[in-house]
Amino acid sequence: MSRDTGHFNLLARVLHWGMALLILAMLFVGVTMVASVHLRPGLINLHRPLGMLILLLALLRLYNRLRHRPPPLPADLPAWQAWAATASHWLLYGLMLAMPLIGWAMLSAGGYPIVLWGGVHLPPIVPHTPSLYALLRNAHSLLAYLLFATVLLHVGAALFHAWVRRDGVFQAMARGPRR
Repeated sequence: MSRDTGHFNLLARVLHWGMALLILAMLFVGVTMVASVHLRPGLINLHRPLGMLILLLALLRLYNRLRHRPPPLPADLPAWQAWAATASHWLLYGLMLAMPLIGWAMLSAGGYPIVLWGGVHLPPIVPHTPSLYALLRNAHSLLAYLLFATVLLHVGAALFHAWVRRDGVFQAMARGPRR
């Protein structure tokens, strides 16, 4: 555990902002894959390796989070908001882990190869089963909507803390402690 500085550690901040960009990109890639037959093959080739990168970074981020306690929320924050903040953060962690794993399982169940950059192939993690593929595809889509909604709420809450409450919550992730 690290000492409480009122800010997230450097690795947490770098992972947060880097993954924010990756996740937003993935959400828009996913929507465009569904909407465009012409762009779909290229976007799929981008979507799969980025999903695996997000999975690896989410594991690193979770490890860092468990080793370095986040700064405390403001003492005057209403209890329901503190609960919502904690619940939404753990929901985001769960979705960052579940989405790539479900996508991997979905492709495995569909019998599709999972090719990453450099020709690296991932092994299937579930047997080829068309009915399981259909179930996992629906789950992947529904969880993508949940992820998008949770990200929007997260951004809204961050802006509320930055512009309305001005309580240091946003700054704890935006920059490190002043020297």
